[in-house]
Amino acid sequence: MATLAAAYVRGLAGFGMAILLVPVLALALSPVEAVLVANMLGLMIGASEIARWLRESERSAYTIAALVLVATAPGLYVLSLTPVPLARLLIALVALSAFAAMLWPMRASAPPGRAATVTTGLASGLLTGFAGMPGPPVVPFYVRRHIPRATAKASMVLIFTCASFAGIGSGLVMGIVTWRLALLAMALFPVVLVGNWLGARMSGRVGDTTWRAFAAVVLGAAALAALLKLMLQG
Repeated sequence: MATLAAAYVRGLAGFGMAILLVPVLALALSPVEAVLVANMLGLMIGASEIARWLRESERSAYTIAALVLVATAPGLYVLSLTPVPLARLLIALVALSAFAAMLWPMRASAPPGRAATVTTGLASGLLTGFAGMPGPPVVPFYVRRHIPRATAKASMVLIFTCASFAGIGSGLVMGIVTWRLALLAMALFPVVLVGNWLGARMSGRVGDTTWRAFAAVVLGAAALAALLKLMLQG
């Protein structure tokens, strides 16, 4: 059910699958394994739609995606050295930060400057490696601006697909990708396809205000649930 809900949010909002799914997977897997499974699922679903995202995304997405590819490996390396309880807490806090980002005020439609773009790309890459969550820096970069929802969604999904690729590549180089994780991702992928399809169908039927409100509520609830479970375990 967690996978279906996470994929539904991804189809509806263009982001949120890893933010919702990694905290749940990290309760059953190690944090590194949870991040890698989320990356595998993100790459598979993103690759199935890549032509559309390339056509509709903003040019800034290419710069951010390139920086994500550079910064993901250092983030994954830091995660591999972090004690499991601390890593789980930090991952939950990252999910909570995504909710906070949704509450920030809107900005003009023009892309932010070069410094903001570079910072967003590097921060997204580090969080991709450490938490499997490239979203917290990227979401406010696009969602807080007055640009068409289709452009924002395409740009974010393109970046997140590249982030998933970078995460898996870094895991392969570090020797921590296993067949067990790949089989788990393949077993979950049909559920992701269904959830993403349902979310995409609903996306065309809701207004921008409802779209943002739904994403904020779901992300906030998921983050608070992960923090509550961690506190109860502690």
